[in-house]
Amino acid sequence: MSKHGRVLVAMSGGIDSTVTAMMLHEQGYEVIGITMKTWDYASSGGSKKETGCCSLDSINDARQVAVDMNFPHYIVDIREEFGDYVIDNFVDEYLAGRTPNPCVLCNTHIKWNSLLKRADAMGCEFIATGHYAKINEQDGRKFVTRAKDLNKDQSYVLWGLSQECLDRSRFPLGGYTKPEVRKMALDFGYEELSKKGESYEICFVPDNDYRGFLKRRVDGLEERVDGGEFVNADGDVLGKHKGYPFYTVGQRKGLGLAFGEPMYVTEIQPQANRVVLGPVNELVRNGMKVGQLNLMKYKDLNGGMEAITKIRYRDSGALSKVVQTSDKEVDVEFFANVKGVAPGQSAVFYEGDDVVGGGIIYGSSRANV
Repeated sequence: MSKHGRVLVAMSGGIDSTVTAMMLHEQGYEVIGITMKTWDYASSGGSKKETGCCSLDSINDARQVAVDMNFPHYIVDIREEFGDYVIDNFVDEYLAGRTPNPCVLCNTHIKWNSLLKRADAMGCEFIATGHYAKINEQDGRKFVTRAKDLNKDQSYVLWGLSQECLDRSRFPLGGYTKPEVRKMALDFGYEELSKKGESYEICFVPDNDYRGFLKRRVDGLEERVDGGEFVNADGDVLGKHKGYPFYTVGQRKGLGLAFGEPMYVTEIQPQANRVVLGPVNELVRNGMKVGQLNLMKYKDLNGGMEAITKIRYRDSGALSKVVQTSDKEVDVEFFANVKGVAPGQSAVFYEGDDVVGGGIIYGSSRANV
């Protein structure tokens, strides 16, 4: 019997999850490795060779470390449940004129549920991943906190985790920087692993061509949406576009039109197959509505609070007033106007380094500038 208990470690074959498993094994946990097969990229018709967490090479890399360190390793095929939920939502959101974040959805509804289910079946008290984040506790509630390495911090994509998930989760890398993790891999004797690159792609769109993915996924989509209108805020027609699902709020390049000043996508109107363009000042917003709320640090917001709100992964955040309007919704008022609020993206609320909670952006209010 181990001195710390049994932990199920999600191992993608990458450096972060592999070092996580090795660290916990060295610390005295009884480690069981698991690699989840989420997607078979060859079936999507993409042009790029399968890479990342679903490739055979990555699965073999994870298994080899488990063999070397003498702990069990299992491969679990969750392609059906992943595809039904994450990929269908990804497609549906673009068809609804919104910009989804599939990694958040996968973490919240697929990976953690799958891990907890397998952990229970294998008698594991804990689950662990290679995310760069920390878990803290206050007044009996668990919440995610930013990692030591702010350049790698992944707290933004973890806002949807429930109290049950947080109670059983471990993030061993939260107190380390990426260079320190690479040094650990080298110290463990894995020189090639220490040099392993990283993927920032969506796992089921590894060529980064989400437009091509949508066309392959939805029969007749290109013909159905081609030839819609670019319009300005007044409804004046500016030209023709290639289909509203192929544009996102804040986009400037690839519009196929020339103007006297830079123009951006400011709104998408799916029912009319229209894409609204405007100068940069028309991207400015002073507030937004956020739904599908999940609170971590507090049970409720008790009339509202000031928080730093991030509206995208690489966003530095903006000071705002967050007012809870129902169990699952909040209104956000920005103290200073922000640009590029995109419906479908995640809004995450921070108190210092702590994640108060998060949700999905439903809509925004245009500022007078």
